[in-house]
Amino acid sequence: MTATEFWDAHYATPRDEPRPNVRLTEAVADLPPGTALDLGSGAGGDALWLARRGWRVTAADLSGVATTRLAGHARELGLGERIRAERHDLAETFPPGRFDLVSAHYLHTSFAFPRARVLRRAAHALVPGGLLLVVDHGSVAPWSWDREARFPAPRDVARSLDLDAGEWTVSRAEALSRRATGPGGQVAEVVDHLLLIRRSR
Repeated sequence: MTATEFWDAHYATPRDEPRPNVRLTEAVADLPPGTALDLGSGAGGDALWLARRGWRVTAADLSGVATTRLAGHARELGLGERIRAERHDLAETFPPGRFDLVSAHYLHTSFAFPRARVLRRAAHALVPGGLLLVVDHGSVAPWSWDREARFPAPRDVARSLDLDAGEWTVSRAEALSRRATGPGGQVAEVVDHLLLIRRSR
């Protein structure tokens, strides 16, 4: 099974209203709306939340099933003009444009993926003053399918991007705990790794 087939199958099942990631809502709540790029947009909870707050969002995902569903959902909610959902294999293509915010939440995959290169390109897609928000798993949830997964610390992720310190600054690099609910209703304490990088010029 290819990565595209895997994610298309994953998003083929109808879902409840997608919810935004809590780290996005915390980090972005006080920012004025602008242009945003949601990398690995999935079911679209983050893109919809941003659009409702006045952002113009490009939502990019490998799954055409996910992007088609998100575009339809945005139209139904009257947000069609604020969300552009595009299918991208980020290893091959990247959404055009410059952005005030690029958000990449849990952009992990068991398939081969040049993650550092994609996130470096995301940093270069920021306007001066723009923010790159990268949120990764920092622990393995009890319901995770990959119990052996290990995730780099936020500052290790920042170093892997090899960005010029004169142009990009790490604003936050933290490990944060939260209570999470699994697909079967299980509740557990999990850790998120949050990295926030600002482009200065």
